[in-house]
Amino acid sequence: MIFRRAILREFANLAVVAFVALIAIWATTLLIRILDQAASGKLASEAVLVVLALQLLFYLPVLLSITLFFAVLMTLSRGYRDSEMIVWFSSGLPLTAWIRPVAVFAAPLVLVIAVLSFVLTPWAAQQAEQFKNKLEHQDEISRVSPGVFRESARSDRIVFVEGVDGNSREVQNIFVNSLIDNRLSITMSKRGYQETHPNGDRFLVLMNGRRYDGTPGTPEYKVWDFEKYSLRIDSPEPPDLQASISALSTLALLETPDNGHKAELMWRIGLPLAAFNLALLAIPLSFVNPRAGRSANLLLACLIYMVYSSMMRIASSWVTQGRLQFEIGWWVVHVAMLLVLFALFYRRLAVLPMFAWLRYRSLSRNGAESAN
Repeated sequence: MIFRRAILREFANLAVVAFVALIAIWATTLLIRILDQAASGKLASEAVLVVLALQLLFYLPVLLSITLFFAVLMTLSRGYRDSEMIVWFSSGLPLTAWIRPVAVFAAPLVLVIAVLSFVLTPWAAQQAEQFKNKLEHQDEISRVSPGVFRESARSDRIVFVEGVDGNSREVQNIFVNSLIDNRLSITMSKRGYQETHPNGDRFLVLMNGRRYDGTPGTPEYKVWDFEKYSLRIDSPEPPDLQASISALSTLALLETPDNGHKAELMWRIGLPLAAFNLALLAIPLSFVNPRAGRSANLLLACLIYMVYSSMMRIASSWVTQGRLQFEIGWWVVHVAMLLVLFALFYRRLAVLPMFAWLRYRSLSRNGAESAN
């Protein structure tokens, strides 16, 4: 009982370390991508943290699966390196005796992964799509980023500002290019501000500027200076876009059982099953042969994880294309990995007793030589 508590505590400690490391790496990668979108004007700067949080929540089931896999793998690998597994095998306990403590540790995490996969991940994807859609259909001035040419939603106006005062919402050094009914209008101003009329109409008021108005390809242009000029700001309503399959709730997937929905449902079912299989696969994969080095088992574990993930995605793609039935696709990959698990256990059960005996003789011989 004391040994099991110690093992579960070590599993938990390594899981926390692995999860923090994975979150830090993945959050940094996502943040770089999101900041690039914000710098190019595709995303408002105030939306960076919200989009980052929703994206992290979307990928959380996969990160937790990797965390569970490597927590079990690293704990048992340390047992081999520190010769603790020799004591385990010398006591007459087989490698399969690790299945129960690993299953006890993995069960709560698998349950969390299932809840995330079936409920929270679709919600995060839906919220992210709605949030991006709302930002994309803001008025021109709200979407403007300093130093970036921004096109209006109707593609008839391009706005550029050099600077924006966040407190007063004043803009400096404005350039507006409009093309309406084949007539080109270019307006430049040193500063401007937003103004809202009593009826709710919004205008961008430009001060101390110049306007060029004419038809492209002809010399008929008019140029005049102005002290105050108002441009109407369009505020388009966000359209009701159809949610992507990943943003649909699990209930919605069950109500519309086409191939695309079945593939998404199969992926959600597969995440908790894969997490549990990976936790059990870590038991035979944790074996460390001192002659092969400490990283050999880690490379093999990473290879098996990548193959497992790729097989799940391929099966999901085949269900989408109609090449594989959902009734077969949702379990065939996981059963195949269970067969690999049985093969690895069989191989380790045949090899490990001999390894433990040789290791025990080596330690005994070294101890005898030291005593002499």
